[in-house]
Amino acid sequence: MSALTRRWAAGIAATAAIFGSALTATPATAEDTPKPAAAQTAAGDVTMGYFVNWGIYQRNYQVKNIETSGSADKLTHINYAFGTVAGGKCGLTDTYADYDKAFTADQSVDGVADTWDQPLRGNFNQLRKLKAKHPNLKIVFSFGGWTLSGGFTEAAKNPEAFAESCYNVVKDPRWADVFDGIDIDWEYPNACGLSCDTSGPDAFPRVMKALRDKFGTSNLVTAAITADGTNGGKIDAADYGPAASSVDWYNVMTYDYFGAFSAQGPTAPHSPLNDYDGIPTPGFNADTAIQKLKSKGVPASKLLLGIGFYGRGWTGVTQAAPGGTATGPAAGTYEPGIEDYKVLKDKCPSTGTVGGTAYAHCGNDWWSYDTPATIGGKMDYATQQGLGGAFFWELSGDTANGELIGAMK
Repeated sequence: MSALTRRWAAGIAATAAIFGSALTATPATAEDTPKPAAAQTAAGDVTMGYFVNWGIYQRNYQVKNIETSGSADKLTHINYAFGTVAGGKCGLTDTYADYDKAFTADQSVDGVADTWDQPLRGNFNQLRKLKAKHPNLKIVFSFGGWTLSGGFTEAAKNPEAFAESCYNVVKDPRWADVFDGIDIDWEYPNACGLSCDTSGPDAFPRVMKALRDKFGTSNLVTAAITADGTNGGKIDAADYGPAASSVDWYNVMTYDYFGAFSAQGPTAPHSPLNDYDGIPTPGFNADTAIQKLKSKGVPASKLLLGIGFYGRGWTGVTQAAPGGTATGPAAGTYEPGIEDYKVLKDKCPSTGTVGGTAYAHCGNDWWSYDTPATIGGKMDYATQQGLGGAFFWELSGDTANGELIGAMK
């Protein structure tokens, strides 16, 4: 979820080429048996990370890696990304990865291979196995993202029908026990992302209320939201304050403020915690977003601070300090201008900090990313502000021993 879901564009294209176009899950045929209200996680305790369904291919990051890295012991929640939003309905983007792929014994969470005739395979079954090992771990199904947010405009025309379709996907009888709720990653209501939405400021609260009414209090209802706190910016475009009564929390995407999408720079950290002298756009930082959301009536305990487990970088940079010029995006493993922390920590170690995050100048490349030390500072900030916790995008960017999530805890 996530503003970094530009990476999703490449992932879904590759997946579609192999497995065909997005498919919609079979609707549930009956309501779930009523359950008691879910125990609410105390404010400040939420540690949530995204798992991306396309990551099992080229990135070779499996659900099992959440266990072997030690991350499962530290997470309170996992967001499974992404389901699609199209035609006013929720659906699945990759049924093969989600519930059909057979995992071998060495790929499986519990070391048991899938069989051809078992009722559920794929990531969903692996998540079920992970939850069996960690009974307090909650899994939330996330829909939308950067590439798939265009469908929310149609969904907002009939929020109740949209909510019904989402419930049928999330609570399909084949995997109803796997998911503990729904997350909406709409980029962005009544504003522009990959495409522009003009549904009006009240569209977002209407959609979230419909989801809460359908999913009830026994399921989590959350949303990934913009972190643009500038005057007249994306936070001002939608009624996030009124919608807060319908959600358990907001994942505030406090990253991707700056990057090589501005190919010539100036260089700047993509995830600053606060303003600093020379920042290209004043107000493009986490603290400004958090304070803006609080001013609109969102309780601090319903805000999660976003942390990127990746860096953004430029090449053709001669100036070590932020603010230098560039010739374009630095080379990345999967996409120009983006690289995982697990690669950058050795490839281009941090050479300085600014705005509460780290940057690195190595050769002609300039990168910004969070380190265990800067994550520690951000977690201190979350505590001081009384936030509900923090989340990150996404699990495969961390080291094999979960270095960054360890810093979050």
